[in-house]
Amino acid sequence: MLEQYPNDVKLVFKNFPLERIHKSARAASIAALAANQQGKFWEFHGELFKNYNKLSDEKIDEIAQTLELDMAQFKQDRESPALTAMVQRDLKDGVDAGVRGTPTIFVNGRLLQQRSLPGFKQVIDEELAKKK
Repeated sequence: MLEQYPNDVKLVFKNFPLERIHKSARAASIAALAANQQGKFWEFHGELFKNYNKLSDEKIDEIAQTLELDMAQFKQDRESPALTAMVQRDLKDGVDAGVRGTPTIFVNGRLLQQRSLPGFKQVIDEELAKKK
């Protein structure tokens, strides 16, 4: 969708750590934001999801090392109150929006029901038509 609508669509990613299901979810969210400080958010995010069933502080550090992050900076950023606050704010936003699980996708505040390319396209086209 970003390629089809380069001037009309932007992607906004929000964290919604499901700690009841994944005890390391919040730590993983903060770690991904710490990786973002070094330009490696999406790579880190992908590795987290590949390893969702074995996440721990050790696994998170292993992923960071594999991605060749500056480990001292990564550790410092993981302890950043600003990143912790960002995850907390994202979580609150999700709760306020009625998010119950992940992934949940919204287009201009509308919950996307059909998570397929045609489903995305339909809702985006409807939202763009409202602007005209």
